[in-house]
Amino acid sequence: MSTSVVVTGAAVLLPGADSLPALLTGPAADGEPPAPAGLVGKKGLRYKDRATQLGYCLAVAALRDAGLVEGEKPTGTTVPAESVGVVASSNYGNLDTVARALDTIREETVTGTSPMDLPNASSNVIASSIAIRYQLRGPNLMVCNGATSGLDAVRWAATMIRAGRVSRVLVLGVEPDNEVVRRLLDGRRAVDGGAAVVLEAADAAAERGVAPRAVLGRGTRAADTAAVLDRLSGDAARWLGPEAGPGAAAPEALPVEAGAVLPEHAGRASGALGVLQLATAVGWFDEGAVGRVVALAGTAGDDASAGLELIAPGAP
Repeated sequence: MSTSVVVTGAAVLLPGADSLPALLTGPAADGEPPAPAGLVGKKGLRYKDRATQLGYCLAVAALRDAGLVEGEKPTGTTVPAESVGVVASSNYGNLDTVARALDTIREETVTGTSPMDLPNASSNVIASSIAIRYQLRGPNLMVCNGATSGLDAVRWAATMIRAGRVSRVLVLGVEPDNEVVRRLLDGRRAVDGGAAVVLEAADAAAERGVAPRAVLGRGTRAADTAAVLDRLSGDAARWLGPEAGPGAAAPEALPVEAGAVLPEHAGRASGALGVLQLATAVGWFDEGAVGRVVALAGTAGDDASAGLELIAPGAP
């Protein structure tokens, strides 16, 4: 199996942006929140939290874009189910469910909790629910480790592929917007959506006759942004800068041309950021951009920083 990992599918879903071109032009400030029932149907959404519902939408859109599912409401893939893994990233995903369960236990008793609601309190509910719904039987992983979570999820997926554990991995980053999340963010909203990409071994994609949309290059994680930049030094066509939370110090030595993925009004991307960055690069390459894009996550206010190099197909 080739150690080269490529992107063969991508999808985005945000208020005011439901496609890669819309993401590149910036989500509309007055965009309506995504309506999962209108995108994947009502069946199976009951008792699922907002993050999981949004994840369903992103998953099927990215799988369809990669040619891995067929039909309006697919339940399986066009490739062996065990060849597709799932890695999901979300820092706030089921926070509202956990808070609701804790409130019930505190105010009543544990027997007052709903047996249909409690499974959603598991931290891996997004990744596992998507795997079950679309019959993706490869490795399944949930990442929720702060600012670098999205880029870490991409790197974990690439590691699985390079190790020969699986031929392709659906990677998604999603964050819901609700009252509980806003309290945690001091009143700021979350993106209420995210992005998904399909990573695939280059030879597996070639065997299916699918052209790569981007190639994964070097990735790194360090205690600060300066160290990440040092390890990923070199010419880059564009830089995608990290997201600074309220009160967070600006990253030192950040290239002056670095830009954010989302405008301020879009809300906090958090665990969805790294996957949104990769989807942005795919959109640029689709439009004819060449060379390297370097995505950065984590600032001096976070526990770590991460970086990932994304390369246009056919680039030397």
